[in-house]
Amino acid sequence: MTTGKILTALREERNIKQRELAAYLNVSPGTISNYEHGVHSPDPTMLSRLADYFGVTTDFMLGRTSQRFDPQYLNRPISTEYTVTDLVNTVLSFDSSTIVKLMEYAAFLQSRKQ
Repeated sequence: MTTGKILTALREERNIKQRELAAYLNVSPGTISNYEHGVHSPDPTMLSRLADYFGVTTDFMLGRTSQRFDPQYLNRPISTEYTVTDLVNTVLSFDSSTIVKLMEYAAFLQSRKQ
């Protein structure tokens, strides 16, 4: 799979419009469209920013691996019952509005902790 197709799939998985991604990255929607259609490829800095935004590795973005995350990190326990993989898979199963609510709740819990 090409970087453009991977970018499109990641964006569509999260129900993000090209213009929303473009605004976050401070580029034009046309730039995102060009990446997705293979007209241009993101430079290494932009590739890293895209990978960070979607929470995947640059190797995944380049189509060099089917593993989205570093496997060593994903197997790390976060409690006696759950690993990072469990957490990520659960969050990725939600739609974007649920993820926003989850992030807001996490921010609330973080503020109470301080």
